[in-house]
Amino acid sequence: MILKYSIQRLLMIIPVSLAISVVIFLIVHLLPGDPIDNLIRVGSSPEDRIALTAKYGLDRPLITQYFLWIGQIMTGDFGQAIVLRRPVADLIAQNLPYSLQLGGLAFLFSSIVGIILGVIAWASRNTWGEQLVKGFILLGSTVPGFWLALLMILLFAVNLGWFPVSGARDWTALVLPVLTIGFGGIALVARVTRVALLDVGKQDFITLLHAKGLSRTAILFKHLIPHALLPVVTILALRIGWILGGAVTVEFVFGRPGLGSLLIRALGQRDYPVVQGSLLMLALAVMIGTLIGDIAQAAMDPRIREATK
Repeated sequence: MILKYSIQRLLMIIPVSLAISVVIFLIVHLLPGDPIDNLIRVGSSPEDRIALTAKYGLDRPLITQYFLWIGQIMTGDFGQAIVLRRPVADLIAQNLPYSLQLGGLAFLFSSIVGIILGVIAWASRNTWGEQLVKGFILLGSTVPGFWLALLMILLFAVNLGWFPVSGARDWTALVLPVLTIGFGGIALVARVTRVALLDVGKQDFITLLHAKGLSRTAILFKHLIPHALLPVVTILALRIGWILGGAVTVEFVFGRPGLGSLLIRALGQRDYPVVQGSLLMLALAVMIGTLIGDIAQAAMDPRIREATK
């Protein structure tokens, strides 16, 4: 049953991916400027510009360019970078491991700390502990990532000198970016965990367990947390894609290699194939995260599987 549901959800990615590819292509090509601006030399004639435009197929109708691009994508060919003059697939393969490393560590950090804070907020209801966690949740939900990154650099790198300002030389260069990306995730996971525990705690079976004399700790770990995991797992799965997307500005601020830095550099150069390939990879990450969340939900709750019959 799980296999059938998983296949159904996996097949849905195909039309969604095609729709997203259209949106990405149109947005990129409707931006002012084009990659020829970064290739043309000062003093070149209009004929030189026309020749370069024709060389890279930018003189063709947009619909023709789109079908040529999507046809390449379906064969595993992301095209050739116009400005960088390298295969886009090579550029993505070179930068993706850095983004996955940063995103994976930020995901683990925000998930573990977020769940712990959510449990603490639930366990310390109507006390200063709950108010402290709720204040942290509010702060983490409102602070922009790029602003927090600059603050982290100023405090821990410039003033204290504990960590490097930029680069990816060793593990110390990961600390500040992971904290920056994970901060907002902690707040989200903690809020969802707290609300889920409060909702489950109101169920009749929890009242019955208290009446039977079970300790609060046993009820929490054996019954409350397992039943509250469904919405938490869902939000954690969505975070897989969100973290890669959120790493775009953070990688750039910290001067780290990765999809984010590649995307921002390509945007400045209007290097269409690189921008399109990078955005498509980020969109796929979000869809894969959603797919993982749906499958996990179905595995944990049979009612979801029954609803899809």
